[in-house]
Amino acid sequence: YMLSDILMWNKVGRVVTLIAKRLNISPERALDLFYSSETSLRLHNADDYLYLMGDLYIVDELVSELRASESHS
Repeated sequence: YMLSDILMWNKVGRVVTLIAKRLNISPERALDLFYSSETSLRLHNADDYLYLMGDLYIVDELVSELRASESHS
């Protein structure tokens, strides 16, 4: 069972705000980074259970994903 749309919307908002602060970027850039990430796909996948994790854990997952993609390019 996934989070309701409103709970997911709130969670994404909190995560994006934390990403912007962590990376010192605008909220718009953080939103773009988040929605173009594998982490976003995982968060919206009911079979992954990432949506059960805390906001900071999800931010850490995204930062790790970004670092991994930078080291491969």
